[in-house]
Amino acid sequence: MKKINPAPFSLEKFVERALEEDIQDGDHTSLACIEESSVGSAELIVKEDGILAGVGVAQHVFSLYDETLQFEQLLNDGDLVRKGQIAFKVHGKERSIVTTERLVLNIMQRMSGISTTTNQYVQRIAHTKAKVLDTRKTTPGMRWFEKEAVKIGGGVNHRFGLYDMIMVKDNHVDAAGSITDALNRVHDYLTYKNIDLRIEVEVRGFDELDEAMQHGGLDRIMIDNFSVSNTRKAVEMVNGRFEIESSGGITLETIKEYAEAGVDFISVGALTHSVKSLDLSLKIIK
Repeated sequence: MKKINPAPFSLEKFVERALEEDIQDGDHTSLACIEESSVGSAELIVKEDGILAGVGVAQHVFSLYDETLQFEQLLNDGDLVRKGQIAFKVHGKERSIVTTERLVLNIMQRMSGISTTTNQYVQRIAHTKAKVLDTRKTTPGMRWFEKEAVKIGGGVNHRFGLYDMIMVKDNHVDAAGSITDALNRVHDYLTYKNIDLRIEVEVRGFDELDEAMQHGGLDRIMIDNFSVSNTRKAVEMVNGRFEIESSGGITLETIKEYAEAGVDFISVGALTHSVKSLDLSLKIIK
């Protein structure tokens, strides 16, 4: 069977759309206040402790807008940073620097916030075999940045979209009639399409868990909204036959217990859907 790989992300197209949205017929404030010939430098100042992410993206944004800008990298993606550190400096036309400032900050603050939060979850379960997963609960158009930030923070990407994995959830099961019916249809579909995709099934209780295991045509079972004690029981029932993923409202305070219950993965929607951005600032040097 042929495998499906994630579609390539075009940073160039994203930057083009983002700048068009922001600039339209001109950054009139910068055009009015800054001489066309004015050349200078700016530095990215870390204003809050955390895990830095998006440095490489920032360099690309500056270069795509104005290839004459010179980028001086001082810190790397994934670095543990402290308030007051300088992540990079950029040199060149001050108009170009100021015009791209907000796009660079929006991306880096969001990415760094996700990396920082992800790392907090990862550290809580570092003594176990469990891996922290992201979800599809991402900002439209920003998914690549947000999932890249999860990796930078030490997490693992779940499926990127609807196209690179079979994920049978509750609505699929209810629409198909049962887990058995849904899995039979999945296998018929994959055979017909000649596609090789990993298969995960969400179960809502022990009856569905038993049904999924009885069928056997899957790679991973997601136990959704199980208590910690029921998670331990589910792990015992599966007994290593399939990967197990815990999901459903798991927080920084509870993730340790779920990881210690013996699951392989823990998916956390909060990594991307409600994370706080890290405070960063880009300032012209005078």
